[in-house]
Amino acid sequence: QMQLAESGGGLVQAGDSLRLSCAASGSTFGALDMGWFRQAPGKEREFVAGISWNGGVTRYADSVKGRFTISKDNAKTVDLQMSSLKPDDTAVYYCAATPPRSPVHVPVQDFEYRYWGQGTQVTVSS
Repeated sequence: QMQLAESGGGLVQAGDSLRLSCAASGSTFGALDMGWFRQAPGKEREFVAGISWNGGVTRYADSVKGRFTISKDNAKTVDLQMSSLKPDDTAVYYCAATPPRSPVHVPVQDFEYRYWGQGTQVTVSS
């Protein structure tokens, strides 16, 4: 059974940077599309960024494009580098993974992901 564990959340000031990591345990990690979602208080969970199983394709929400970068460091870790953070980025951030359906498709809907982490809190103060 695949398990995902996020780390790296915390309290930062607007304009700061933060790096989130997602460590996977279980089999076939290298064959998974990975994504990051977030959920702010009172709001629905939303897509932030996704990366294909081979790292060749990435997708970003418009709200984070140019500020966040998703990457696969190795076969078991996916990172989300967040820069120029804003108070609106405050949320619980979730790592997600799923077996790939296509070499060029990165899932952006939460129902497309099979495995989920417990989440890590990111708070950006103004």
